[in-house]
Amino acid sequence: MMSRRKKMNIAVLMGGTSEEREVSLVSGQGVLEALRRRGHEVCPVDPAMPAAEQSDSCRAVIGDAPPEAIAPLSAGEVFEWLKLPGILEAELVFIGLHGGAGEDGTIQALLETAGKAYTGTGVLGSALAMNKDRSKALFNEAGVQTAPHALTRVSGDVELHRVLDTIETGIGFPVVIKPNNQGSSVGFSYVEKAEDLPAALDEAAQYGGQMLVERYVPGREVTAAVLEGESLPIVEIIPEGGFYDYKRKYTKGTSRYEVPAKIDKRIEDRIKREALLAWNALDCRDYARVDFRLSEEGEPYCLEVNTLPGMTELSLVPMAAAEADLSFDELIERICLMARERGR
Repeated sequence: MMSRRKKMNIAVLMGGTSEEREVSLVSGQGVLEALRRRGHEVCPVDPAMPAAEQSDSCRAVIGDAPPEAIAPLSAGEVFEWLKLPGILEAELVFIGLHGGAGEDGTIQALLETAGKAYTGTGVLGSALAMNKDRSKALFNEAGVQTAPHALTRVSGDVELHRVLDTIETGIGFPVVIKPNNQGSSVGFSYVEKAEDLPAALDEAAQYGGQMLVERYVPGREVTAAVLEGESLPIVEIIPEGGFYDYKRKYTKGTSRYEVPAKIDKRIEDRIKREALLAWNALDCRDYARVDFRLSEEGEPYCLEVNTLPGMTELSLVPMAAAEADLSFDELIERICLMARERGR
């Protein structure tokens, strides 16, 4: 039985270089405060900042759109954060990063090389989850329904015509276009007609070389959080006057939430079952969030698994945990306890 009250020394990774940097800073600050309220020794670490510029305070505010990516560190500074006292003295690392190297397995591999226990999914599962095309292939193998999609690297008129032909003969309009390796709806576009396709592909291409073209599923947006291999209550997201894009995810008053979601018990059970199938297909651990579109006919279509979901005041995993009578502080501590047990 794990001791719930033993003081832990924890480093919280927050910030980073991805387009989700602001979200990560706000999430990380929430994690810091929760762990300190629980009596733990906690140190924030920003892997995007030089050692001399590390700070214990955070004043980040999430804007309406992703910020410009932070300038990369010099070659000599890239690994400085691994040598900081906060990391060296910590018995575990809480990864509060989102997107980019923080969520695609890169940071996880560095921590494993350094012999540090860390929260969340491991190297392979993180890499697979960030690659929407590969994760969808695994979902389909596991019996998890996904919407038809295609992967593209737009390069000239020939590829553009190929994508258009794939949509018209197989996927069907409307479609959503998004980068293959991003989160938080970064680079997302909704496309109803062929003439809008080039601009949407150009927008997604700003955030990576591969773009996902996926059939849009009219209906409802729901998500199933998974904690220690168990599904939490389902949350329905109801964006006000548009899509659940970056702005509506992080701006108060732009989305409403129903928890538990008001859906038929049979559909609820299916979503929870498929969330666990998706979780296992990617070899996830500790916690994750599995997003679905629920069609007007009541058919769930899995969109993706977020292995490092947000921990802001508007975030969905803490919302689902609260419905399961698990406070935010208890949730954060429980995630840390799982990492500590692995590190023994």
